[in-house]
Amino acid sequence: MTASRDNVEPLRKTVPCPECGRDSSRAHYPFCSDRCRNVDLNRWLTGSYAIPVTEEEENQEPEDDG
Repeated sequence: MTASRDNVEPLRKTVPCPECGRDSSRAHYPFCSDRCRNVDLNRWLTGSYAIPVTEEEENQEPEDDG
């Protein structure tokens, strides 16, 4: 018995690549290629992506209970 590949569901649905918008590939999920994956990694490593911190959180000192 030979199974048809047409009825096999992919493990993940394709989503748009966060870098270029093309369909993602299974090998580089959620990116479409190694290039887009490396572009995103470079942004993280150079500090282009950052989590904003408010002034209040930076200036808070721990409370002393005793």
